[in-house]
Amino acid sequence: MEKVIYRDLGRIKYQAAWDLQQEILNGLVATKRHNRQLAIDDPERLTQQHYLLFCEHASVYTLGKSGSLDHLLLSEEELKARDIEFYKINRGGDITFHGEGQVVGYPIFDLDCFFTDVHKYVRYLEEAVIRTLADYGLSATRIPDYTGVWLPPKAAQPARKICAIGVHLSRWVTMHGFAFNVNTKLDYFNYIVPCGINDADKAVTSLAAELGYPVEMEEVKTKLRQHFANLFGFVFVEEQIKQP
Repeated sequence: MEKVIYRDLGRIKYQAAWDLQQEILNGLVATKRHNRQLAIDDPERLTQQHYLLFCEHASVYTLGKSGSLDHLLLSEEELKARDIEFYKINRGGDITFHGEGQVVGYPIFDLDCFFTDVHKYVRYLEEAVIRTLADYGLSATRIPDYTGVWLPPKAAQPARKICAIGVHLSRWVTMHGFAFNVNTKLDYFNYIVPCGINDADKAVTSLAAELGYPVEMEEVKTKLRQHFANLFGFVFVEEQIKQP
């Protein structure tokens, strides 16, 4: 069974979290290269240290490599006036928002130790959030051709996206991940075309908006962690310092 180190980074600037992700990814790739030269039973082989990082970001828009800058509806001056950062990044997908009240998750896994299937990996990220929403009595779903987690239409409300997903892989090591709107201020999504989706029958929501009250963030994180462990079949362990 694989072992995963969990870190809650708290509230952290986007660049700092991105740098940390890249540092951890580089370490996993270095371990893969080291182990590739050794036999399976060689005592010099190193154990991979997979990570699951949770955090909240200061207000920021990020644009994936397949996204369009036209989907950012604010000028540089307007971004500064609202104290919102903006980054073009190397994940898939279009533009999205990160901010207070959102659980942002960065699994940094060597998929060679789990399964080498990007489609399955993204479905597992979605499923962890779907199962967490079920814990709160909400039946979430997927929509064909639209990555992420959605709540189906009801009454006068359209389909509502509650979790955006965008990933990057290098030698089967993952980075970036998901943004789950828990107590997120949804007004920030008015200044972008979220995930490049401009359909009249689709909107953005949060767990708090659906339930009608703020939700305890630590409780959500605990549920998410357990669903991740169950889906991927790993256990959480304390971090150990190692030399690659």
